[in-house]
Amino acid sequence: MQNNDIIIRTKNVDFYYGTFKALIDVTMDFEKNKVTALIGPSGCGKSTLLRLLNRMNDLIDGTRVEGEVLFEGTNIYNSNVDPVDIRRRIGMVFQKPNPFPKSIFDNITYGPKLNGVRGKTAQEALVQRSLEQSSLWGEVKDILKQSAMMLSGGQQQRLCIARALAMKPDVLLMDEPTSALDPISTAKIEELIAELKKDYTIIIVTHNMQQAARVSDYTGFFYLGELIEFNPTEKLFTRPDEKQTEEYITGRFG
Repeated sequence: MQNNDIIIRTKNVDFYYGTFKALIDVTMDFEKNKVTALIGPSGCGKSTLLRLLNRMNDLIDGTRVEGEVLFEGTNIYNSNVDPVDIRRRIGMVFQKPNPFPKSIFDNITYGPKLNGVRGKTAQEALVQRSLEQSSLWGEVKDILKQSAMMLSGGQQQRLCIARALAMKPDVLLMDEPTSALDPISTAKIEELIAELKKDYTIIIVTHNMQQAARVSDYTGFFYLGELIEFNPTEKLFTRPDEKQTEEYITGRFG
């Protein structure tokens, strides 16, 4: 793997909630325009790692990080790095759809307006582009002024993806984006992930191993805060290097 293909790299990362060490010496590379899945049992550090990558954990009191998280070669935890800028460039979609209680249009334009996107024409173009990218435009183009809260769960989640894309990020983090959705909505989001990786780097936490196998190029298996194995997805699921990985994916523990 060429270095210029790496967009995010973690080096010897330890992470603490107070005195509890939630991540232990995690080193991994995330490649541009690939989907990387993070799997493992509950409480093993997957979501903690995901939130480290765009400094969302800064919002939790009593946390600290050791080691380096390099985004395009710069440690995002350096004192001169603006976490707001990092979160703009590394967007996030959460487990439960969380649209703002505003119109569909205003959900998409809220962040860009704060970043100086003025003018109705520019905003309309951005809304259309973001909704097209998230496969939602056809379903909502005639109801943009209506509340986002009236959309179905699957539509709300695609709206949240559109809202993240409207900020024109380089990386999209997804924390179990389909766990609250029905199978049909889940399939739509998985198709969307395959489409989006042409333009974005995607890192997804999932409890669903079949989903990891379907959508990702690389998979990292975590257990009790440690990265046990990190490999191309097909290899990890068919010929894992570690016995612990094999036991987890075959359901013998976890």
